[in-house]
Amino acid sequence: MEQRARVTSKGQVTIPKDVRAALGVKEGDTLVFEVENGGARVSVIRKPVSFADYEGAWREGEGMTWEEINAEIRECRGHDDPNG
Repeated sequence: MEQRARVTSKGQVTIPKDVRAALGVKEGDTLVFEVENGGARVSVIRKPVSFADYEGAWREGEGMTWEEINAEIRECRGHDDPNG
């Protein structure tokens, strides 16, 4: 895949949508640039996710029904398949 982007006067570049999607880049991710032989390699660094990040997430109020919990999990996974 080849995509092009212009550099602004402040040195900023907007990463094309297709490239963000292919790399899974999301807001808050860190990009690492490795420069070698006149080119650059870009890698995405993500904060590791742990169960501790979700401590108490569903403990407020009266709680959620199984249907609401399953819907939340499907949303977090990024799909609507009720069987997956």
